[in-house]
Amino acid sequence: MAFFGKSLNVSLLIHPPGFYLIAFEKFASINIYFIFLSFVYIISMLFNVLLIYVIASSHSLHSAKYVAICNLAVIDVVLNSCTIPGMIKSFLVKDNFVAFDLCLVQMFTYYAFLSLESFALAILAYDRLIAICFPLRQHSINTLRSMSCVVAVTWSYSIGMMLFATLIMRRLSFCNSVQVFSYFCDYAPVFRLACNDNTLHWSLASILSMTIIIGPFVFIILSYSSILVTVFRMKSVGSRVKALTTCVEHLILVTVFYVPLLTIFMIGFYMGLIDPDQRVLSLSLSSCIPPCLNPIIYSFKTKEIKLRALALFRHVTVTLAGPTAKQ
Repeated sequence: MAFFGKSLNVSLLIHPPGFYLIAFEKFASINIYFIFLSFVYIISMLFNVLLIYVIASSHSLHSAKYVAICNLAVIDVVLNSCTIPGMIKSFLVKDNFVAFDLCLVQMFTYYAFLSLESFALAILAYDRLIAICFPLRQHSINTLRSMSCVVAVTWSYSIGMMLFATLIMRRLSFCNSVQVFSYFCDYAPVFRLACNDNTLHWSLASILSMTIIIGPFVFIILSYSSILVTVFRMKSVGSRVKALTTCVEHLILVTVFYVPLLTIFMIGFYMGLIDPDQRVLSLSLSSCIPPCLNPIIYSFKTKEIKLRALALFRHVTVTLAGPTAKQ
């Protein structure tokens, strides 16, 4: 295939112009699913952008807890934006071709922010752990500076690791199929197409799945185990209910995010027992639904954010009504 030659030192690397994304071909109601994803994307963007604006513009919300919530909202905006618009474009114009370099950019963006989403949920579990288990020392342990450092470390690790994982994809030759069985440039389906040695990529994928999925998930389980021990030591039933209520929304998000991913990576990646179409559907749901639910179920259940959002809405309503009233 003459259109691809690229050389590095002595080795010949074959890089195609791009890849064709093959997904959702066996789903009878795929039109409805894409309409649903469009709705999810619009809701996700509106609520997350509003949440970011409310926290950024309110000085009273510049605390450790709201840094963690704002961090999650920023991640949600990017995570949905790097996949859903492309899926909708492919559906509307029937164009499933992605250029090689653009494929690598999408791969990096998706997995960097998927790992950041995982770390962000773990950070919120850490915030609940400190608030419930160490209430008297909460403001001295979980400071704005310490939370900012934790967030910065997760961003540095995720971006650094995913940048390395993406750059080594250029060491692979693709001399056979260029059909990727996924709805985006997925890491494992792409490197499996390589016709040269991809052992490094398999090893790195295994390490990353452990550090960005299993690691934070285990931390969340341990955090809530400690929280439950502390809660059941409380003498007041009202205090127990109040403490557990603050954790329910976060646990819902943890379940929605991790259960599909754990199924995909444990059963699909290592055992190869999952159907490709089921894998694509599970991965798309676990990536697209949590960013939509995060601001609705978790963030806007927070009293301070809800009051600020309502005040902003009233201000906008009065501003818009002013010119109309004068006319």
